[in-house]
Amino acid sequence: MNLLRSLAAVSSMTMISRILGLVREMIISHTFGAGTATDVFFTAFKLPNLLRRIFAEGAFSQAFVPILAEHKTRQGEEATREFIAKIAGALTLALVIITAIGILAAPAVIYLSAAGFSHDPAKFALATDLLRWIFPYILLISLASFVGSILNTWNKFSIPAFVPTLLNLSFIVCAIFLAPHLQQPIYALAAAVIIGGVIQLAFQLPWLARCGMLVRPRLDLRDSGVRQVMTNMLPALFAVSVAQISILINSNLASFLESGSISWIFYADRLMEFPVGVLGVALGTILLPSLSKSVANDDPDEYSRLLDWGLRLCLLLCVPATIGLGLLAGPLILTVFQSGKFTVHDAAMTQQALLGYSIGLMGMILVKILAPGFYARKDIRTPVRIACMALASTLALNILFITLLPFKHAGLTLGIALGQCLNAWLLYRGLRVKNLYQPQAKWGAFLLKLALASICMATTLVLLQKILPDFTIMSRWWRAGGLTALVSTGAIVYLGSLFLLGFKLKDFRRTTR
Repeated sequence: MNLLRSLAAVSSMTMISRILGLVREMIISHTFGAGTATDVFFTAFKLPNLLRRIFAEGAFSQAFVPILAEHKTRQGEEATREFIAKIAGALTLALVIITAIGILAAPAVIYLSAAGFSHDPAKFALATDLLRWIFPYILLISLASFVGSILNTWNKFSIPAFVPTLLNLSFIVCAIFLAPHLQQPIYALAAAVIIGGVIQLAFQLPWLARCGMLVRPRLDLRDSGVRQVMTNMLPALFAVSVAQISILINSNLASFLESGSISWIFYADRLMEFPVGVLGVALGTILLPSLSKSVANDDPDEYSRLLDWGLRLCLLLCVPATIGLGLLAGPLILTVFQSGKFTVHDAAMTQQALLGYSIGLMGMILVKILAPGFYARKDIRTPVRIACMALASTLALNILFITLLPFKHAGLTLGIALGQCLNAWLLYRGLRVKNLYQPQAKWGAFLLKLALASICMATTLVLLQKILPDFTIMSRWWRAGGLTALVSTGAIVYLGSLFLLGFKLKDFRRTTR
């Protein structure tokens, strides 16, 4: 399997999804603006989305994929099918229980996640009702992610990578065609969540059948494979929860700030998800099954080489993304969001939140590369300890920043960013101390060339912005043209500089069995 080709496929699908995600946010921001209704919806949607990350794309996949790869490598197809059936049964049971609890305990959940809403009974009631409508999404998307984990292990990376596009399409269709016909238009977004979840699950099932792994769920909690996944999932659950708990705490803190703060952070988060998804999640998706196979084959050299390849490629793509996001935050937000009910003030506030996030983009993406190095070895306790330290640091920084900074909501995003940088550094240090990763040759020359190319790109972007007119006085189409010119020119200068400095695409090609 050509890892670079697989990465290109996953990144392309993820980019399509992220572009549609931006279109979705443009439509939502134009239709609803950034006020009470959006604050309530984003708060209600945050918890099911958080649980999705914990159960579906976090703890469960980290516990499940290495063991599934071991079954696939060392045991026959029938034993693997049996293992998948029993995992499907246990997962479905757990999700049904969680969904039922979430619906019944919705008022308590809203109070814990956004205590500031309790001062406004109408706002609190709307958030509670929306959460009850949205909560079944955790059942649907977790099963969809379970199917996606199996497809990834069978090297069918592009199918799960395409699936998020379907949720974005559901949002776009419901916001345009359903919202105008509802007495409370915000409920159209709740409907979009459930419709999207159903489509995401159904779309992958035919592909699972082609792999011969579409099986009927069986409930057998005494099975050794199921017990192993459950045992590994407990520390993984805590590791992933630590990162998500910081987001939940930030949401709670933001609910006490001025109206619109939650929405400004949400829109900034959506823009951050673009590079994190296209680069970090895509690389992590490719690496986890490959690293797990190298561990199953008892090949430490291949394991170390895979990590080195991932880190170099991550820096090659992440450094310019970080610089670009920081320098182009204003033009980007004005182009994507500023129209209709989304005011220039909203754009300025969202820009501050995005600048805070951008400082930690490198750390956020590196965590996606480094953490699978531990998960592939079924070592989940080390990332747990590191995540706890990162969480404590994030909370301390949040309290400090919202006290000292004039833009308090930006202090929350800056705290998360610096916490993720600490997380990445400690993960890297852990791999080196355990002698699991040995850097390959010529890292010094690689970093020097990368720095020179990045300086050339940054200088170009700064000079171009001085030449172009002020984005706040442009029409939306002129903004789009100006932003396209900035991004294209920056990319050309960066890639051209790399080429002149001796970088070659073939140096990053890597194959694995």
